[in-house]
Amino acid sequence: MLHIYNTLSRTKEPFKPARPGQVRMYVCGMTVYDYCHLGHARMLVAFDVVQRWLRASGLAVDYVRNITDIDDKIIRRAVETGRRIGEVTEYYIAAMHADERALGVQPPDREPRATQYVGQMLDIIRRLEEKGLAYRADDGDVNYAVRGFEGYGKLSGKALDDLRAGERVAVASAKRDPLDFVLWKAAKPDEPEDTKWQSPYGLGRPGWHIECSAMSHALLGLPLDIHGGGPDLKFPHHENEIAQTEGAFGGMLANIWMHCGPLMVDADKMSKSLGNFRTIRQTIAQGEAPDGQADYTVNPREAEMLRFFIVRNHYRSPQNYTPDNLVDAQNAIDRLYQALSNVAPDDQGVDWHEPHAQAFKAAMDDDFNTSGAMAALFELASDANRTGGARSAGQLKALGAVLGLLQQDPAQYLQSPTRYSAAGLAQAEAPAARLDNAQIDALVAARAAAKQARDYAEADRIRATLREAGIELDDKPGGHTQWRRA
Repeated sequence: MLHIYNTLSRTKEPFKPARPGQVRMYVCGMTVYDYCHLGHARMLVAFDVVQRWLRASGLAVDYVRNITDIDDKIIRRAVETGRRIGEVTEYYIAAMHADERALGVQPPDREPRATQYVGQMLDIIRRLEEKGLAYRADDGDVNYAVRGFEGYGKLSGKALDDLRAGERVAVASAKRDPLDFVLWKAAKPDEPEDTKWQSPYGLGRPGWHIECSAMSHALLGLPLDIHGGGPDLKFPHHENEIAQTEGAFGGMLANIWMHCGPLMVDADKMSKSLGNFRTIRQTIAQGEAPDGQADYTVNPREAEMLRFFIVRNHYRSPQNYTPDNLVDAQNAIDRLYQALSNVAPDDQGVDWHEPHAQAFKAAMDDDFNTSGAMAALFELASDANRTGGARSAGQLKALGAVLGLLQQDPAQYLQSPTRYSAAGLAQAEAPAARLDNAQIDALVAARAAAKQARDYAEADRIRATLREAGIELDDKPGGHTQWRRA
């Protein structure tokens, strides 16, 4: 049976959907004002794996991941670049979708945008005001009265007086309490007109936190079976969501709260605010990803390496980004593809009675323990290499598919260039030394001709030349030679 760590209870719990066999899952998505960085990649891939495993377990999943398309940072980007809000958000939504496709992240079942649910947000604010949990401040904003909601702080586990107003919440003198947060922001004269909505409180726009309360309730109702997001959302965003939704409607917002761990850079969380981020497209684009173009050409070998890098760590554990760690991940996934290249897999799908598949399932049922599941894949690769068993290779490929991995043609994958290998790093220093596929094919043909002429010294020289360029040769039965980039 699947057990999931619940941030709210701080324990692993048996997963029992409110409606047997059906899962209502809501994950907080992107605020679309810039390109996605590797920390975003971790969240996107982590919850992609979650929904994949839920479906593989026979559950019907309604997966909703929202888009925040109105926010202070979006407004600043629009003003800085002289574009309309919609132009900014459409571009970065398209860029985000390009990143998701590159990483094999399946689209959510529904992807609501905040601006489509302003009416529902105003309805929740009305309910809160009627219950004495919201008030109109002197500056025109509508704020949530935090101390009026019993249980505030239950998710973050902090006492109310220990909490501080969170990110994106400006402490203003018009607030009754510094912990109060904004539900509706009064429009300012210098803000663009396309950031203003009519409301009972005058022209304005929603606060950040109310957006997810409105979208999750409108689309999935209560309670959610799973509510997820990045590590920085536990407080204040998710804490405030609980206060809003439960304050307005009663009951529980979500039965299970899931938060992935942070991606770290030198002991700091990767974030735009710290300026220590690297974008997804910088990491996996074929060549330079042009700015001003949402889509880009992806290096398929590097893209799958990045997904593998994320998946092989447990989703809750902190993960450290360094170039060396990407090189290690590239080497590791290359070994799995090499096994599939060595032994052609059968196509019978997963045999869940087989011991490796049972170990894989046991790991995934233990709070989506992908690191344990990966161990089963490497054991299958070793078994396939040792025995030449097509069934072991087939199990490897089929179980990899559950994690969104190992579905490329092995020969094409291994012939794709990568910057994240010893040879790739050397060629980055001296690009002229890199051989293209046509040059490699010509050298392989010349070596075959030399062998045919019994000029083994020349054949060995060509092999050495190729190896120096990071190309390994595998001589197959029947005289065929297959090459791969190391």
